[in-house]
Amino acid sequence: MTSNAESPLAYIEQLPDERKEAVSKLRATIKTNLPEGFEECMGYGMLAYVVPQSIYPDGYHCNPKLPLPFINLASQKNFIALYHSGIYASNCKRKIDMGKSCIRFKNINDIPYDLIGELCAKITVAQWIEQYEKNIKK
Repeated sequence: MTSNAESPLAYIEQLPDERKEAVSKLRATIKTNLPEGFEECMGYGMLAYVVPQSIYPDGYHCNPKLPLPFINLASQKNFIALYHSGIYASNCKRKIDMGKSCIRFKNINDIPYDLIGELCAKITVAQWIEQYEKNIKK
């Protein structure tokens, strides 16, 4: 499910009441833990955390006019999804309920906020650009 919201706050306002708290808490966790340099915006109809083109002018290889995506957060039909491109780019070896860079949370009471905070803080902008160029951008 994508949204036409033009800002993260507008996106959250459009969510069903039972999802607002979890998505808001995930958003706060991400923002608190992301290293300096990443920027919050809307991307692909989801909350997006990107490397701005002022830092990485090449942009996203699929569409160089867009900033380099890192994390997206979305309320999907049956779950809340956290898309972490750093996991996808580094070829995570442990199987979790995920598809490519998407980690699915079907039960909002089981979201590991502290662990997500650690995950967000794990990769700096420079490290993400290096992984992206090595493993994804061809």
